[in-house]
Amino acid sequence: MAIEDAHVALSGHPVLRGFTLELVPGQVRALIGLNGAGKTTALRVALGMLAPDAGRVFLHGQDIRWGPRRAWRTVGHLVEVPATYPELTARENIADTARLHGADPHEAARRAQGLAEALGMGDRLDTRVQRLSLGTRQKIGLISALSHEPTVAILDEPTNGLDPLAIVAFRNEVRRLAAAGRSILLTSHHFDELARIADHVDILHRGRIIDTVTPDGRDLEKVFFDRVVASDLADRELA
Repeated sequence: MAIEDAHVALSGHPVLRGFTLELVPGQVRALIGLNGAGKTTALRVALGMLAPDAGRVFLHGQDIRWGPRRAWRTVGHLVEVPATYPELTARENIADTARLHGADPHEAARRAQGLAEALGMGDRLDTRVQRLSLGTRQKIGLISALSHEPTVAILDEPTNGLDPLAIVAFRNEVRRLAAAGRSILLTSHHFDELARIADHVDILHRGRIIDTVTPDGRDLEKVFFDRVVASDLADRELA
């Protein structure tokens, strides 16, 4: 998947300005930025949920405007909040998502069971979603996004509300998918977690990527703020 020179304005306000990003098989990329930097908008553009005012998005080498709809079956996503039906059980919600992706129901169910147990909610699969905590609903969203073995996974703040054991389990699953040649793009405000999981971290500021960092033991939070401050100072000098 790739996004080329995407521009998006919402209510007349520029949100993305020449946003370009490529996902490589076997790689975990993280997108970080201040609130309002454009992270969620970038994910929505990548998923075809929002058409850019300019620029193009490619999935498996094809422009998503003309590519076949079935290509989206290979994509898993969780953006903003898990999309669930509260009156259905966790298992039913996950199975419905797998069905929409054309996954083999038995294999998807097996994968879902394994992920649920790893995330610590194996005993809640047959509970209606309306009775589950926000953290458990987040786990349902992650299982739904990953149980069909996507070739591309796009996850917005995936560890929100997760307990420490679930965070470790999620990290292990992401690294397993990457080792199997999948592409993963995620956002997070947890710099220490990104340093453990991401191969590359893209810093998004005022709608454009201002730097790409490879976690190598450096203080990622310090690097982030140093880059943001330097970018703001450069913009002021040009104004």
